[in-house]
Amino acid sequence: MTAKMNLFQQTAAVAMLAAFALVAPAAMAHGSVTAVHGGVVQTASDLSFELVGTPEGAAIYIQDHGKDADASKFDGKLTVLNGVEKSEAPLKPVGANKLEAKGVALNKGAKAVAVLTTSSKKSITVRFSVK
Repeated sequence: MTAKMNLFQQTAAVAMLAAFALVAPAAMAHGSVTAVHGGVVQTASDLSFELVGTPEGAAIYIQDHGKDADASKFDGKLTVLNGVEKSEAPLKPVGANKLEAKGVALNKGAKAVAVLTTSSKKSITVRFSVK
């Protein structure tokens, strides 16, 4: 009986793996999750957000399924924690898919939170860890 139960368990395990293989692609994020501008990429609300340090502060590039999203439909605030030092700056659209926050520094190890509002008043929160 142990051999039959073992065969049954193996068959069930194979069936579950096959089912997961069929379902897994539907659960994957759309678009690129690699950094295009040398920053840190996170996804939220089915969008990709790339945080990049700039000489003036920081920029966030937004992509929707691998295509540039219209940054003019977003605004918000970027909060950066460098150790115990906290800085905040408004995020404003400055390009096709680019938001900019002036006056913040993205040091190695910093944590950043972008709280964005879309033109339809939807709130999106994106958390980054700077490497």
